[in-house]
Order: sequence, then structure tokens, then C-alpha cells
Amino acid sequence: MRGVMKKYSGKTVSFGQVALKGGFWYAQQELVKKVTIDAVYDRFEETGRFEALKGEWKEGMPFKPHIFWDSDVTKWMEGAAYYLKKERNDILEAKLDMLIERMEKQQTEDGYLNSYFTTVEPEARFTRRLDHELYCAGHLIEGALAYYEATGKRKMLDLTIRYIDQIDRIFRIEHSAAFDTPGHQEIEMALVKLYQVTGEVRYKELAEYFIDTRGNSQKDRDTTKEDLVSFQSHLPVREQKTAQGHAVRMLYQMCAMADLALLDQEEEMTTACETLFDNIVQKRMHITGGIGSTYLAEAFTFDYDLPEITTYNETCASIALAMFSRRMWLIDADHKYADCAELALYNTMLSGMSLSGDRFFYENPLAAHPERNQFNASRKENIREHLPILERVKVFDCSCCPPNLVRTMGSIGDYMYSVSENTIYAHCYMDAEAWISLPDQEVYLRQRTEYPYAGQIDLEAGTGGDYTLALRIPGWCSSYRILVNGDPAVYTVEKGYAYLHRVWQEKDHIVLDLDMPVELVEANPKVPNLCGRVAVMRGPLTFCAEGIDNQDLPLRDIRIGDACSFEMSLEEICGRQLPVLSGRVSVRKAFDVLYRTYCGEKESVALKLIPYFAWANRGISEMNVWFIKE
Repeated sequence: MRGVMKKYSGKTVSFGQVALKGGFWYAQQELVKKVTIDAVYDRFEETGRFEALKGEWKEGMPFKPHIFWDSDVTKWMEGAAYYLKKERNDILEAKLDMLIERMEKQQTEDGYLNSYFTTVEPEARFTRRLDHELYCAGHLIEGALAYYEATGKRKMLDLTIRYIDQIDRIFRIEHSAAFDTPGHQEIEMALVKLYQVTGEVRYKELAEYFIDTRGNSQKDRDTTKEDLVSFQSHLPVREQKTAQGHAVRMLYQMCAMADLALLDQEEEMTTACETLFDNIVQKRMHITGGIGSTYLAEAFTFDYDLPEITTYNETCASIALAMFSRRMWLIDADHKYADCAELALYNTMLSGMSLSGDRFFYENPLAAHPERNQFNASRKENIREHLPILERVKVFDCSCCPPNLVRTMGSIGDYMYSVSENTIYAHCYMDAEAWISLPDQEVYLRQRTEYPYAGQIDLEAGTGGDYTLALRIPGWCSSYRILVNGDPAVYTVEKGYAYLHRVWQEKDHIVLDLDMPVELVEANPKVPNLCGRVAVMRGPLTFCAEGIDNQDLPLRDIRIGDACSFEMSLEEICGRQLPVLSGRVSVRKAFDVLYRTYCGEKESVALKLIPYFAWANRGISEMNVWFIKE
């Protein structure tokens, strides 16, 4: 079953080895550090999530714990720990220590640790597959590891290990739970991390057990009592060829599959990962990196079903897609994986958080029609159409996305580099310095760039030595140049990476200059609602039009021709300098009757576009990504 894998085995250069110094992601990290961490903490405090950790709730008391509250808390703790790893903060650290003390007091003698089942239904432990017990345990692992690595404190890690040892005994050894595998995947990839930190093989074996058993368990079929496709239990994972069901669960499963494929050097698992990736990117992903087309089970639907106004595109799903892509480039150095990660991170992931850093989207549509939302809201709840909200909010009943954004921003440096033997791969470009370990040397690299607003990346080799730099050439870039110390570089290109091998000298200067024109992008004609339409992109950024910038223009009737030329400028929006595209396009001339014989009358108008991630920050407004191709 576990054949030998013939791809290269990469290792991530951790965000702990990277220091952002300026530019796009530095600004995002600073916003999260100064605003978002506290904003999410305050909302969780107000809604009783932290109180639940005490394990003291009783019937009649407010803030009845929910089955997934523990995961909200530990995701926030993980994200906060990433910031502590960079800069210790006594106040923030004290908050985490307080939460850990509550966990310690709540933990039962046998090691069990879950706020909901301990206080609300203690008799129901490990009886309902879909109730997030193992999902919460996975996020507990990741939070505990992050805090341990940031501070060296073991209390949270030790109580987590007690709980995971109990799970290992019940599921892998005794098989005494009512189900065999998680209803919501997550613990699998967390167990891989736990194995890598502790060296305890049983945690890797438990991850493999959960992955190998999925789709093979009659017990799961008996206890789920739902459509097995929705929970990726319809087939063994190596036989799954299309992304099915709940999008976040699917991608978390794929993350674990990729982790194990790399660890076990397994060709069959690798092939399954590649097949699923291609199915998503070629047939089931929006141009913003959004995935999961429907609110029904927050799920993938079918090939080429990519609605605009009603699409779901959960923020967490795009984060998970980026996480999976990062794992895949460790298996196979193909630029398509970093292209996908960037698309998800710069567009749908960022859209999930306001420019102010304290409000959030769960869903991320491709078009918005305020009148439709207003009419829909006036209907009785049982006859409403499901439409995404048009203004971000401070907290959701299901608040998985805000803390997920905190931990993603805190660890964004993970997406910069990886290494394989004596090759350093540069995947996503950021203004940062990095300390990179190769087999025989330590390499310091300083990268300076205004990416994604500009296409020039300057790298300085702060360390001499004999090694290879592999620079990603994004799929959207058709023209580029590479210089070393001002002269054209000698390199070879394979799968979208330019390999520069030489004996580097300290202070060698490398310039990668990516041509970054404005592009019109069309969808496959099998996407029915996008036929004859185009989206506007520049580099990894998808742009959209908002009504607030284009008063009185019928955005759905905008027509963009081949001769249309967009100019980019930086403009302040909500206190941020953002790229804005301006150009002349056409619309039909307005007329008074509902229908008339077509006459083709059009007029030229000015159109202003902003990055998709920045929409809905200036009040409720119409929004549109796809335009008619003239």
C-alpha cells in the first residue's frame, strides 16, 4: 500500500526563522498584533467561550458551552503564541496562562478534556461522530505545541498529551468508541506535528490509523447517519478523486494526507493528493481562491459549479487550501502549488478580515446585490434564500474564522521558503530576512519587495557558500528577468522555478523582476454563469468593482474590451494605501422600458476597481468581480 515516492522531500523554513521587515505582510501582521488578537479575545470573553473552560457550567446558567467552542479558544491561543514567539508580551502571556489553568482544573482524572462533554453531556463522550470532539482535540494539540515552542512552558502540552494518550488508547488500541474516525478532520495533521515535536511514533501511528480507516469503517457508517460524501467517508482516502463534501474537512484531510505521504514517502497517497488538488484548482475553485460553493453542508458541489452571489467560500476553507498547497510544494517543487496558495491568501483569506482588523466575513461571495439582500431579509426565515452578509461582523455563533485568521497571519512566514538538500526554494515573496539551515551551512537571506503591488524582488545573500536558489516564476507571469550583481543570471527553469546554482559570495545581489500587467481572465466555458465574461487581475490580486466607487453604473452590464487599458495608482482606503485600477469601459445606454428591440447603443464610462480583499469596508454596496467581455 505504501509504495516508494520518487519526488523530492522538502522541509519548511519555519516562520520562526523569518522576520518580516516591511511591505504587505508586515503591515498585516502589525494590524493583527495591535488590533485583531485583542478584538477576538474580547468577543470570546463576552460570549462565554473562556468561561466554559472552567468546566463549571450547570443547567440554567448562561453561556451553555457548545461542541466546538474549545476549538475557537485553542485556535486563538495558537495564533497568540505565534506572536509571543516573535516578541514576548507579559499581558498576552498571562491571558494564555489563565486559560491553561482553567483547562488543567477541568481535565478529568482519566485525561479527558472537552468543555462541552465534561459539563453538558458527560455520558455521551465518544458516542457521536459529528460532534467535534476529535476536531477540538486537534486544535488543542496545535495550540499546545505553539505555546510550548514560544515560551518553553510545558503545562498545556503535558495536559494535552494526557488527553491524546487516552484518545490513542480508545480509538487505535481498544476500538471502544462508538465511531472510528473524526467527523470533522483536523486531529490527523495535528498528530503529525505532535509526533515531529515529541518523537513519539504512536502519534504518527494514530494519524495513520484515522486516515487509513476513513471510508473503510462500518462503525462510522452506522453512527454518522448522514450522507457519507459530506464527511469524506464514501471511499478510502487513496481512492478519492474529487473534492467532496464539507470544504474545510476535505482540505484538512488532504493536509494530513500530504503530511503522511511525505513522511512515509508513499507514491499512492501522493497521487491521491495530486488528483484532488487538480480537481479543485481546475474545476471547483473561484478566481479568488475561494472554495466550497454552497452553504448546504458548507460543501463542494460538482465540477464547474461556481455561483457568484450565493456562493459560500468560507474563509477557513481558503486558509486550508493554502495550508495544503504549502504541504504539496514540499513533495513536488511545482509553482502551481504556490500560485494556488497566494491566490487563496491574497484574496479570499484576506477578504475574511476588515481593513480595521476587528470585523470578519465567514462567507466571501463574488458579487453582491444589496437590494436582493434587503428583500430577502424581509421574508420569513423558513422561506429565505441563503445570501452572504454584506458587512463584516465582530463575532459569529460559529467563530472558527477569526482565530484562524490570527494564527495564519502570525505564521505567514511559513510560506516564504523551503529547503531540499542544498537547494533553497523561494515560494511566496515578502519583505523579510531569513536564517535558513542547509545540511552543511547556515544561510542568511534578505528579501526586499513591494510585492504584490510591484513585481521586483531584491535578494541579498548575506552568507556565501555553494548552494542553489530556486525562485518561483508565478504562472500568471509571462515575462521576467533575473540579474545577479547587475548581470543576466545563468539559470535553468523546471516546473516554474528558476534554479540559480553558484558559489555565492557574501553580499551577492539577486534581482527577480516579474512583469505584472493587468490581465483579463476568462473561465472555462463549462462554468455556465461565467460564459462571455472576464475578471480583472494583476499579479496574484483579483480586483472588483464596488458601487460606492462607481455611482450610477450598472456593474453587471460593464463591458470590457480588448482595447481597455487600466492604470494602477495607490489610493487611501480606510487608512490603508491600496492599489486601485482605473480605465474606460462601456455600458449600454440607459432606456426607460423594460424590454426593447436590441440596438447596441453603448457609451464609454470610467470604471474604478479595488482589490477583492478590500471590498465591503465602506458600508453596504454593490460589488462585482466578473464583467461582460466586449
